[in-house]
Amino acid sequence: MEIKGIVEEFIYQNEVNGYTIAVFTTEAQEVLTIVGYLPFISVGDTLKLEGKMVIHQEYGEQFKIDTFEKLMPESAVALEKYLASGTIKGIGPATAKKIIDTFGEETLSVFKLEPLRLAEIKGISKDRAYEIGEEFNEKWEVWQIVNFLEQFGIGANNSKRVYDALGVDAVEKIQENPYILVDIVYGINFHNIDRIAMQIGVPMDSDYRIASGIKYALLVASYNGNTCVQKENLVDYVKSILEVTQESIENNLIDLNVKSEIVMEEKGEEVWVFLEPLYRAEKNIADKLIALRDDENKKYIKNFEKEIKKQEEKLDIVLSEKQRDAIQQINEHNVCIITGGPGTGKTTIIKSMIEIFKTQGKKVVLCAPTGRAAKRMSETTGEEAKTIHRLLEIGKFEEDKLGSIDTNITPVDADIIVVDEMSMVDIFMMNYLTKAIFLGTKMVFVGDPNQLPSVGPGSILKDMIESKAFATISLTQIFRQAAKSKIIVNSHNVNKGIHFIGKKDYAEDAEDDFYYVNEANQDKIIHQVVSLSKDRLKKYGNYEFFKNIQVLTPTKKGKLGTRELNTYLQEALNPKIDTVQEKSYGNIIFREGDRVMQIKNNYDIYWEKGREEESGLFENGRGVFNGEIGRISYIDYEEKQIEIAFDDGKVAWYAFSELDQLEHAYAITIHKAQRK
Repeated sequence: MEIKGIVEEFIYQNEVNGYTIAVFTTEAQEVLTIVGYLPFISVGDTLKLEGKMVIHQEYGEQFKIDTFEKLMPESAVALEKYLASGTIKGIGPATAKKIIDTFGEETLSVFKLEPLRLAEIKGISKDRAYEIGEEFNEKWEVWQIVNFLEQFGIGANNSKRVYDALGVDAVEKIQENPYILVDIVYGINFHNIDRIAMQIGVPMDSDYRIASGIKYALLVASYNGNTCVQKENLVDYVKSILEVTQESIENNLIDLNVKSEIVMEEKGEEVWVFLEPLYRAEKNIADKLIALRDDENKKYIKNFEKEIKKQEEKLDIVLSEKQRDAIQQINEHNVCIITGGPGTGKTTIIKSMIEIFKTQGKKVVLCAPTGRAAKRMSETTGEEAKTIHRLLEIGKFEEDKLGSIDTNITPVDADIIVVDEMSMVDIFMMNYLTKAIFLGTKMVFVGDPNQLPSVGPGSILKDMIESKAFATISLTQIFRQAAKSKIIVNSHNVNKGIHFIGKKDYAEDAEDDFYYVNEANQDKIIHQVVSLSKDRLKKYGNYEFFKNIQVLTPTKKGKLGTRELNTYLQEALNPKIDTVQEKSYGNIIFREGDRVMQIKNNYDIYWEKGREEESGLFENGRGVFNGEIGRISYIDYEEKQIEIAFDDGKVAWYAFSELDQLEHAYAITIHKAQRK
């Protein structure tokens, strides 16, 4: 659907990425609310929009923008409205009317070609007339960047970032060197840029191309969790993707190092190469942790042994020697690591430590990298726990990860900060966190280094332990209650390299909570997964798929990847019937009752929680984040939207055009499970 008209006023505009909600009057004088990414747009602008009408649960009918084009005002009335909006400094409604009354239909030509004629208007000097004309044309050129960037696969949401980095000459700079986009837009498709650069005549052995290829290779490494690459491997990879000589790569490595765009660090006989922001983030983290460690122990509690005994009596527990030692280490050191597998007593240590320090008037703050981990921490300790994002009051700038290394962070007011599930914390999040900590604050890092590493670059917990620079307590004893779980026992056996089918390892009254199905044939594995999910586990222990079963697999692709498994599981657990609505999106069929997952951060989507409760009070807000899971409760073709009830109780509404943010979640990857 295509419409033309004028922007009348802004309801909301995000200055970072241009996300906009505005009032728009069409050529047919219909007043609409429009939503979408509109960088560089001002009140009074004439736009051609492509998109579709959607119904928002709270705000009603809206036009959701897919693409836009800014047009020259086609009438004196439209141009007067544009000028009267204050877009051009020094021109308000009165001056705008004078200009239009004086020049009429020639006004646009005057601004573009004869700006000095504006001095004919009383109150505008020749110097000011020249400045007005220059500003008018500069603003008009800026929006062209959006259309230009589309060929590189860069949408309107990132075009403002490009403009902020390159200025009004962005188009010329990109035409000269398209590869500069790799430095500006994190996660951009290098091969797409490379193809266009070749088409416009950039030589294969251009230093621009080779330098960008090196940085792209380091970015690829960061997507795979690494902060640096061995130089020899880096050179081989760049040669393979660019088909250039080793000498040219070596020369560009030296040049990039001199320019401080990369860092080359010798470790023994090996040379490791970092992107400069990642190197700086690692250094920030290391420097701050060492400073915290070596600072005066200002939160030290005297007679700590007596306090431990008091807590044992209060909580009616007997701490093991290792647990007592762990709590003592927290008191004696500013930075402390507590590590161990499931069932080894980490939670008991945290609870006891919290109570001891609270009785001494100390403020203890709990946090974790994901919402699910924070929620579990709250449930096990009885204390409030926040996500690290929420604790630090950070939001959208996380998307521009490399560009936000030096962003200022709100300091955290606390005597002791406990970070759970540390294995999931990547270098970006750790950089933010350490920036927020005052010297003198105690830091307690809790986690299991044998869990999957963080989704982002860095293995912070593992590296901290292996450095031996910080007090570390490794818990290995499985406590009696935990030993009843075959899941816990087997998780430890796997880490030890012990076959996990061994009855002698279990407590006599062990629960039957772990079963291993030995099957090598892929079709038979699919049959097992589907039958277990559909009815076998329900018959065995009254387990309902949508309440307490989740299928995990290591990969998205292949017969046993999430894409194939989700198709089989949807058909078995939520088959097509006439009374159930469904909506096709690409190769995916979304159906009422489907389990789905949000696969990208959306900071703007509206949600409500608790509206159906008798009190009539409900919570609302904005933002659904990567990894959140829910079920499709309603598909409305009349309003062209899908209603999703998420596991944490919030309900959100997605226009049909927003379904690229969702995928089925009957089966999810292990990494995605980590983000839940």
